[in-house]
Order: sequence, then structure tokens, then C-alpha cells
Amino acid sequence: MSKQQILSILEEVEAGRLSPKDALLKLKIEPFEDIGFAKIDHHRELRQGIAEVIYGAGKTPEQIIGISEAMLKNGQKTILITRMSVEAAREVGRCHSIDYHELGGIGIIGEIPEPDGIGKILVVTGGTSDIPVAEEAALTAEVLGNKVTRLYDVGVSGLHRMMSYMDDIMSARVIIAIAGMEGALTSVIGGLVDCPVIGVPTSVGYGASFGGLSALLSMLNSCASGVSVVNIDNGFGAGYLASMINHMEGK
Repeated sequence: MSKQQILSILEEVEAGRLSPKDALLKLKIEPFEDIGFAKIDHHRELRQGIAEVIYGAGKTPEQIIGISEAMLKNGQKTILITRMSVEAAREVGRCHSIDYHELGGIGIIGEIPEPDGIGKILVVTGGTSDIPVAEEAALTAEVLGNKVTRLYDVGVSGLHRMMSYMDDIMSARVIIAIAGMEGALTSVIGGLVDCPVIGVPTSVGYGASFGGLSALLSMLNSCASGVSVVNIDNGFGAGYLASMINHMEGK
């Protein structure tokens, strides 16, 4: 049940169209739905402000369809599916209209809402090989109601490339810095800006990068203040966190 649905019930009580007893009954609807292979958290938007997201990896197309149908039936207008394969998207598309972005492995059922975040989220990558993770982050942030600017392939091996986009960098409210190899991009950006920087280490790199562990440790050990780090290749987590920051009003 969304915040808007709760508010609608309370307004009906205030207007005298619904008794407190009947309102309590509506509010006591089970906060999750058990469909056998999944327990769908319909109250997550009420608790956290963002509805549940479907993690597509490891799920069959039939399971994704079943979860999506339960969400739609409960009133969820936009469904985000992460780590979705081409095959799963094709099968789900037989039942629902889906906007599939193969590069980021993202499926979207429903319309992307108009941005209502306070500012702009900037998604930056060190190299072109980091773009799949970046697209997962950027699309997640857009589905959650944010204006997103993409700035790709501006890593430290050619730092002058990034310096050509200082207007975008300095005007961002949140920056997601995505890099593999040694992951230095996050520290460089963190030392330039006055906004939160979310580092995303990627598994891109040669043997001694250890599948992203080198970049992860570099970002965690950054001497730049205001830097936080999510897990290796976790573009979704970065986009989600950036959206939360971008929707926080100043006190």
C-alpha cells in the first residue's frame, strides 16, 4: 500500500465517508503477498518511499511475470527489473509491455515518472567498459524520479577529458563515479566537488585487479572526504542511494 493510498483512506475518514473501523480494516491488509515462490513487500513504498524492485538474475521468466502481475494488481505503476536477461525480457514482453535496456540489463514495466528530485544526478565512468554498470545506475535513478546526466569514458588515463566537463561536475547534486582497474576516478572527483560522491568499483581490469577488489579497496581507502562506496558492479545500489540523497530536502 502506497503513501497515497494511506492518505486517501485518511481523507475518507476525515470526510465522514469511511468509518474508523472500516479504515482500520483496510490498513490491516497483509503488508506482503505470498504467491508461493515469492513474498512481495507491498508496504515497502510506505516504509521507505520506494516500491520493491525485482532482482531478475536467477528468476525464471514465469516468476518475474507472476511477481509483476501481483505488483500491478496492487497498484504499483512502474516496476523496475534489474539484472534481466534478453531471454527473460522477451518472455515477459509476451504478457506485459516492457521497455528493455540490454546494455544495463534493466527492464521497466510502466512509464518512467517525471523527475521530482531536487537536482541532477551525474553518472561518470572511467572507461567504456564500465558503461553496463553505469546504465544500471542511471536507469535506476531515472525510474526513481531523477534527472540524470551521463558522462562516460573520462577516466584518469586521460584526465583532460573529465576536466572538459567541469560545469556538469560542479553543478551536480550527487555524483556516481564508476571505475574498474585501480578505481582512482572516485578519489579524483571526490577531491573536486562539494556534493556526495558514490563510488562503484567494477570488475573491469587485468588479473591483479582481482575482479574489482582492487578498485573496491582503493575507493574505500580514498583520502577524499564525502565519498561512500557500494559493492562491486552494484549500479542499482548506487542509483538507489543517489535518488534518496536527491530527494532529501534541506533542513
